Amino acid sequence: MTSLTVRMGRAAAAPDPAVDLTGGWAPQTWLGAPAPGGLALPSATPTRAWMYSPRGVYFDDRYLVVADSGNHRVLAWHGLPDRDSQPADVVLGQPDDTTEGRAAGGRGPENGMNLPTGVLVHDGRLIVADAWHHRILVWHTVPETDWCPPDLVLGQPDFGAVEPNAGTECSAATFYWPFGVAIIGSVFWVADTGNRRVLGWRGGLPEPGRPADIVLGQPDSASREENRGESVGPASFRWPHAITGHEGLLLVADAGDHRVLGWTPPPDGDRPADRLLGQPDFHTAGEWPYGPQRGDRFRFPYAASMDAAGDSTRLAVADTANNRVLVWDGDIWTGDDAWDGRAADHVLAQPGFADNGENRWSAVTPDSLCWPYGIWLHGDRLAVADSGNNRVMIWRRT
Repeated sequence: MTSLTVRMGRAAAAPDPAVDLTGGWAPQTWLGAPAPGGLALPSATPTRAWMYSPRGVYFDDRYLVVADSGNHRVLAWHGLPDRDSQPADVVLGQPDDTTEGRAAGGRGPENGMNLPTGVLVHDGRLIVADAWHHRILVWHTVPETDWCPPDLVLGQPDFGAVEPNAGTECSAATFYWPFGVAIIGSVFWVADTGNRRVLGWRGGLPEPGRPADIVLGQPDSASREENRGESVGPASFRWPHAITGHEGLLLVADAGDHRVLGWTPPPDGDRPADRLLGQPDFHTAGEWPYGPQRGDRFRFPYAASMDAAGDSTRLAVADTANNRVLVWDGDIWTGDDAWDGRAADHVLAQPGFADNGENRWSAVTPDSLCWPYGIWLHGDRLAVADSGNNRVMIWRRT
């Protein structure tokens, strides 16, 4: 690996040591190549321990799964890694742990991937959004060996087909850049980013070829314009990218409109959102790229993750272009206006809510971020796919 300091600029203002803005969150485990003193560059030859622009992460008590997007593969650990740079146990999408390139280095899409992003394990099944192959791949069990082929493909007629919208017109059974997946209650949701919509299937994972029961964000299943071809509003998306929530709430990270939209309860058809974070109202899509940032604004929020346990609820949002993660604590998701517009309680990877520099305009450190694309909350741990630093960081709340 080559370490190179590529950015030196103005130093971020030193935080007040008397104010803890992290809420007790601190990095615990570093997965990927270390980069003391500079930017973490990807290895010329992949290994089980190094990554290139990871964009999705999932973990629970049994597995950690990473979409190693730039290497066009998925890495899986059986058990949560407990040491820095721990190699993955399983490599999927490539024939071995040193091959890279789209479609298994040119071997074909049947067992290869093209920029995988969203990853999820649900009821023992592994689900992968193979975004640039415009499909969802499903393994009935989390593989224990490398190069294990998927069992199901959604959005394409077979494992060899990779055209946008299955080479046909947009429909309720096709995808164009599906980036995010989630199962909330009994509904399987897909952020169909290139079609600027979210699709939902009642009853969980559907059989291949079954059209979605819910098309959210477009007037019908054949439409795919940004923001429904109109000005931004409460029933439209620009780049829906990640989905989270619980049985009473659906949240969608609409990265292109710099906001998170919410529905209470989750919709059973196309209808306007009734919850909003990141913008002053449903008809604003400002980026605010210059000047001090705030705890109630986003710049390209590509990921969101909610963890609800008992009476407590926590939400984390990857505020990607601001190089930080924002965290909201508490059961703030009920009531008519309990959380709309509320600033985050905590900020990770920046000294304060006003700051937004890549790696704080300095060198890579365990608690800095550069374009975090994916996050996952589970109890008092948070995994961050730190894409620009080619690593995954596992944080813990102490």
